[in-house]
Amino acid sequence: MQARKKNLPRWLRGLSARLLVLTMVFVMISEVLIYVPSIARFRLMFLENRIADAHLASLALKATPDNTLSRPLELELLANAMVRGIVLKRREARVMMLIDDLPPKVDVTYDLRDAGPLQLIADAFATLAQGSRTLRIVGGFPDQSEGSLEVVVDEAQLYAAMIDYSTNIMKLSLIISLLTAGLVFLSLQLMMVLPMRRITASLVAFRKAPEDTNSMIANSTRGDEIGTAERELHHMQDGLRAALTQKAHLAALGLAVSKINHDLRNILATAQLVSDRLGDVEDPTVRQVAPRLMHSIDRAIELCSQTLSFGRADEAAPNPVAVALRDLVDDVAAFAGQPSNGGIIWRNDIPAEIVVRADREQLFRVLMNLARNAIQAMSQGGEIAVTASWGGTGIIIEFGDNGPGLPDRARQHLFEPFTGSTRAGGTGLGLAIAKELMLAHGGDLILLRSGPGGTVFRLDLPGGRI
Repeated sequence: MQARKKNLPRWLRGLSARLLVLTMVFVMISEVLIYVPSIARFRLMFLENRIADAHLASLALKATPDNTLSRPLELELLANAMVRGIVLKRREARVMMLIDDLPPKVDVTYDLRDAGPLQLIADAFATLAQGSRTLRIVGGFPDQSEGSLEVVVDEAQLYAAMIDYSTNIMKLSLIISLLTAGLVFLSLQLMMVLPMRRITASLVAFRKAPEDTNSMIANSTRGDEIGTAERELHHMQDGLRAALTQKAHLAALGLAVSKINHDLRNILATAQLVSDRLGDVEDPTVRQVAPRLMHSIDRAIELCSQTLSFGRADEAAPNPVAVALRDLVDDVAAFAGQPSNGGIIWRNDIPAEIVVRADREQLFRVLMNLARNAIQAMSQGGEIAVTASWGGTGIIIEFGDNGPGLPDRARQHLFEPFTGSTRAGGTGLGLAIAKELMLAHGGDLILLRSGPGGTVFRLDLPGGRI
């Protein structure tokens, strides 16, 4: 069965073919719903025409003095009216005109004067089911005069007319259904199927070669849902391609750094020993240059360490223990490298009773990254404030400073490695590592606000009170 489906043309296996078949089916169903009352209406009009023709035939009686006709004329009038007998009932007279010498045997009588819609439908399908009876039809005079007019009709004539009408309706329904289905098919093919094929083809091509820009779908200008889907897919593919490219570069960078790490550390260690000795030289020029050299070497060592730390795929999972948060923040302040001139004030406003469950070393690294960024931002001095309080799902820590705030470019890529640096010459790895460590704890690190009045980060750490 599956092999047979695969042998079918593509358009027969797609949504368009199914929509084509469904459209034809729905149109035929609609035609059936229209056919049911229309066939009943056709039968009613056929019988009413027999009544009207019989009334015209009966008018010939008025032209004779004794209200009698010759037998040949009577038979001709009955044949023209397509009836076997006519009975006129009035107060003053009752006239019968028959084809045979004896009245025909009537199988069923229908009174058209009080037949409702449902009854007419039932009678129509009874005629289609039987088709060979003799009917006695009762109706009023076409001129609305008093009395009634009865005719005897062979149902075979009515049956043949109804079959012809039904056949014409069936042919017309097929033509309409094919025409409608074809128009719907072409409309859906142009408006939906072809764009969906472009989308699916782009998805398949992008899956095979995400780095190839030719596999990306073109940006759409359509204003409907498909246009929105095409635009969103274009943006998603563009973002994924950039992310994959960046990750490939990071992987290559990590591999390269891991290979040269040992030699680089030896070179930096030697340079650090030389710079330490230069610090003891009394020459004024050397004393002026030596701090800058030492600072550059320290930055190089820090860059190497952070790059290797971020590139490690085997970062240890958090090992939660009870951590006194206030003491941890004091330790961060002691190792953050504050300037010796006391230009930066450290305010630890965390209550002593707050104890959280977290990996102490990893939480220390998060706070240390925030502290170093704040100290580097406040080169002219300032204040760092750390507060904590219990929230709905855990502890909320706010780490803020009153520095100049983050530049707009840094805020756009704040937690992205190598692009979200908050200072010139930085790598942006500190905040990226800090956020990953918080996510590993089930929490998060977000920028709460930043401006000329300072910068505040928020750390969400889940867990209850200890």
